Amino acid sequence: MLPLAAWSDLDKREIFGVFTDIDDTLTTEGAITDDALSALGQLKEAGYHVIAITGRPVGWSEPFARSWPVDAIVAENGSVALVRQMAHSPHGEVQVGLRRLYQQAASTREINFQRMQAVAARVLREVPGSTMAQDSPSRETDIAIDHSEFSRLSAEQIARVVAIMQSEGMSATVSSIHVNGWYGAHNKLEGARWIVRELYGRDLERERARWAYVGDSTNDQKMFEAFDHSVGVANIRRFLPDLTHLPRYVTPAERGAGFAQFASALLQARIGATGA
Repeated sequence: MLPLAAWSDLDKREIFGVFTDIDDTLTTEGAITDDALSALGQLKEAGYHVIAITGRPVGWSEPFARSWPVDAIVAENGSVALVRQMAHSPHGEVQVGLRRLYQQAASTREINFQRMQAVAARVLREVPGSTMAQDSPSRETDIAIDHSEFSRLSAEQIARVVAIMQSEGMSATVSSIHVNGWYGAHNKLEGARWIVRELYGRDLERERARWAYVGDSTNDQKMFEAFDHSVGVANIRRFLPDLTHLPRYVTPAERGAGFAQFASALLQARIGATGA
């Protein structure tokens, strides 16, 4: 990983879109910080596309999709999106609601939901001390086992949870707080490709060099691998032994403060180009 300061202004000036994780990337101690929220707003005001991609559930994400200055939140590791619906008014564009988009048909989601509950029950039986994430009631397309938010699991217990999910044919990934499992081919990267098609009618693969990604943990690896302009906030370092694919750059500060540093670097490069 290179320090954020090594990211060239020339490359930063090519960026027009930002994907970001939420937990421990935008948030600090479970809440978004003023500097991170301000950074999101500054990016939007400057004309950047801004999309959050998270393992958090769609129900949990809804109030943030309404109130944060983002184009959309893609939740549950890429399977469902909350998109801001805007309308023109005499005072400019105003938000009039949210639209939910799914990658899976309703019938598929219903079948998978029942299968996932059986896997969750197996995890709770076979991994002593394991608990469902407290946001589980608002999940639609995955399950989550808490390992660091309100309870603690050891590295061995986390590995056992992942192994059980995978033995049941699920995809499984570990975030900074949860172990997530689901049925389907979606993940954060597929969710990014999907939402760019849905929102903008464009192919992310053709413009990937013009997007940046910011994250903090092992479930961000596909994004770190895919994007040349990938950035880890400083707390990524606690996951280094578990990472196969590292972010290209790392911020000096952790969590929300690190995201604010990332946004400032982008904006300063643009200001330097225009001389404003």
